[in-house]
Amino acid sequence: MPMRLKVTRSSKSTRLYAIKSTYDPRTKKTSSKIAAKLGTAEEVMEREGLDYDGAIEWARAEIARMTEKEASDAAAVTIRLRPAKRIGKGARRRANAGYLFPAKVLSELRLRGICDRIAEGQDFDFDLGEIAEHLVIGRMLAPSSKLATFKWCQKLVEPPAFAEHQVYRALSVLAEHSDTIQAALYKSSSKLVRRRTGVLYYDCTNYFFEIEGADGNGDRRYGISKEHRPNPIVQMGLFMDADGVPLAFRITPGNTSEQVTLKPLERTIMEEFGESKFVVCTDAGLSSKDNRLFNTEGGRAFVTVQSIKKMRADLREWALDRTGWMLSGSDAVYDLREVGETEMRERVFYKEKWVKDDDGFEQRYVATFSLKYMEYQASIREQQAERAVARAAKGARAAERRNPNDPARLLSVEHVTAEGELADRAVVSLDESKIAEEARYDGFSCIATSLEDDPDDIIAVNKRRWQIEECFRIMKTEFKARPVYLSRADRIRGHFLTCFIALLVYRLMDDRLGHRFTCEELLSALRGMDVLELSGEGWVPAYTRDDVTDALHDAFGLRTDFEIVTNRQMGKVLTAAHSAKVKSTKG
Repeated sequence: MPMRLKVTRSSKSTRLYAIKSTYDPRTKKTSSKIAAKLGTAEEVMEREGLDYDGAIEWARAEIARMTEKEASDAAAVTIRLRPAKRIGKGARRRANAGYLFPAKVLSELRLRGICDRIAEGQDFDFDLGEIAEHLVIGRMLAPSSKLATFKWCQKLVEPPAFAEHQVYRALSVLAEHSDTIQAALYKSSSKLVRRRTGVLYYDCTNYFFEIEGADGNGDRRYGISKEHRPNPIVQMGLFMDADGVPLAFRITPGNTSEQVTLKPLERTIMEEFGESKFVVCTDAGLSSKDNRLFNTEGGRAFVTVQSIKKMRADLREWALDRTGWMLSGSDAVYDLREVGETEMRERVFYKEKWVKDDDGFEQRYVATFSLKYMEYQASIREQQAERAVARAAKGARAAERRNPNDPARLLSVEHVTAEGELADRAVVSLDESKIAEEARYDGFSCIATSLEDDPDDIIAVNKRRWQIEECFRIMKTEFKARPVYLSRADRIRGHFLTCFIALLVYRLMDDRLGHRFTCEELLSALRGMDVLELSGEGWVPAYTRDDVTDALHDAFGLRTDFEIVTNRQMGKVLTAAHSAKVKSTKG
């Protein structure tokens, strides 16, 4: 519908508006909205040298021009294609437009500006920010080798201008300034979302290489692989905030003990990020006494998983004792032997005590018990026992354990007969005493902390540790951060910096979309958002419009889902995607 002029008068001025009417075919109702504010008649009279009537005529003419322009933009496009004319050899006809959405987040994070500051005074001849941005986007949408990523980038609506050899040089520069980049991204991301850094989660994982042999002077070393591979590995320590948004990371040699990686990265957060008071939450493998002591200083605190099996004997018996348990919101004291399984299955019982060791170090233990968790552990062990029995038939070698959770741990091997004589062959059988001993711990767990907070709050903090495991899963499966094919230590670290930034971008996109879609659903949609180029006319979507693409277009305002996106419209989309104007989701 055409626009019309609306004049609003007051005692001080006469305001001019362009009003547009819209018709909703579903409700069969017409509504009006302001399409543009044209200022006041007094301003137009002074600016254009007109009288009042002239100002009104100027406004009507301006609205007519706007209406004509809108009609022109919305006009149907007629394209003439000839069935006898061959397409140009080597001409690109398909491009990916899904990259524009993570590109928008990177623009808001001001990654290029951060890289531009790093590049000042250096003598390399490539655009560090452009390469960094494309490496991050490539890691999200087409994870592969650096050569394959470079080739994939040529298929974007805007092919990059850098050369392949410059990618590897850029990785070295990015690695050199990794801490600076992470700190700057933390500060810029704080303008997009509220960073809840009161509780920080830390964990470690490792990544394997296809390259044979360790690196004597670098990070690629033989160590204990979490995937039980014989390949050399590097280790990543990662901090995330209370919402699962990554905060900082560091790469260490693959043979480094996890426990010594925590404090150096914490110091970086305090020095570079400006954060000094927080609670550090870790799993049992990272909770050395030295780390716990460190996090009782300077306003910091710790919450960590405590293995009941590794507790002092008297504390272990206290944690497993069926009496003296509490429930949140109740003053009653419970005996677990008298708890009804039906009504209490979803509840978590707790008991707590402060304990001081021989060195005077005091910490609080919060033991928990869950009937639901007990049933789960018993069910898992029952399945493992069945697998162990199947193995037993294969002889003594079947009882060899590969890891602490191997079903073989439930087997026993006898090399003598019942009369005490040496047997001709080993007898492998299920060890019921081992099963009974493990069953003692079913449903029980324990947390060690320096906090004096309500036990429910401490338990809730510890429960969110799953998010950091999800961070590692996304990097390993969706971003294919391993196997790593690089060999130089600096380029390896640069590679993991791009993986870290990709994870940050994904988390920010997920937040903007309201956590409505899985990581797989979101990345699949972005990877499939191809458009066909019609030379001289524009771009035609070649993807299926669905809930994910609708949500992306609505959240980011980058519309590529028209029947045809003219070159002029695509130009506006590209400009918006590279604009650093912040679209905040801070609550």
